[in-house]
Amino acid sequence: MASELGSLAGRSGTAFVVKWVASVIQILGYAGTAFGWTPWNLYLFVVGVLGWLIVGVLWNDRAIMLIHFVALGAMFAGMART
Repeated sequence: MASELGSLAGRSGTAFVVKWVASVIQILGYAGTAFGWTPWNLYLFVVGVLGWLIVGVLWNDRAIMLIHFVALGAMFAGMART
């Protein structure tokens, strides 16, 4: 498994791995919301959004960085209010 991830990262870059891991984690966050796994759903969303923010930085994509930075701020603001 580790050798597969190593070759995958070497072949496609770190951003490829980060975006897929972040996507799976965000999907788990959606599942957590559907099944009422509060507050774990929020924690999963935060990790997924952070992952996509990192992808935006790695790709130097300001649109991805902006939307995920705003989403992260909104989530932290909402979590602070509860």
